[in-house]
Amino acid sequence: MKKDVPPQMLNEKIAETIRQKIIAGELVPGMRLSEASLSEQLKISRNTLREVFRLLTQERLLRYEPHRGVDVATPDMGAIRDIYRIRRLVECDALTHAYPFHPSVTQMEEALGEAREYSLACDWPGVGTANMKFHIAIVELADSERLTRLYCNISAELRLAFSYLNDLEMFYAPYVDKNAHILALLKEGKNEKAAEAMMEYIALSERTVLAAWARHKQSA
Repeated sequence: MKKDVPPQMLNEKIAETIRQKIIAGELVPGMRLSEASLSEQLKISRNTLREVFRLLTQERLLRYEPHRGVDVATPDMGAIRDIYRIRRLVECDALTHAYPFHPSVTQMEEALGEAREYSLACDWPGVGTANMKFHIAIVELADSERLTRLYCNISAELRLAFSYLNDLEMFYAPYVDKNAHILALLKEGKNEKAAEAMMEYIALSERTVLAAWARHKQSA
């Protein structure tokens, strides 16, 4: 990393890199993070990495245990419910007030195209990553940097919650068509219908993830 980058900017840049690794499914719950290997990989000092770890621990993406180190967090039931509460507030409102020629609509189309390609290849983690891009594009319809930044953090925590799912195909496959339906409604100017469809979509996703969490707790 460049030495002239202010520490705060460098910390946030590295934190965003790690968030994106979580969203992409490269870092999974329970994975132990090695200071030595990660600082070398990211070309930063261990002190800088510790500051980043502290930031991401506050965001509940990482977990620190004395004498054991840092690992990727595993969301509990309360966190899952809170994530979906935020999704309802942000995504449904963004769809309600969006206009069909917003630049983010193109991003939604591209993400949907990626999801379909991954689906044909039976790459379900890839479908999941494309799905994340689709929903981030929905939030960007609101033209709010703060909301987008908040949702990126939520997306990373949501991806961790998906770790409870045993059958990724069963979970992700139906949402490709659901995303297409919501996109079509938006492009037709049927914003309220798109928001209603998203509300049902989010409710179904929440029930599925909470059921998977419950099964995980019973078997633990």
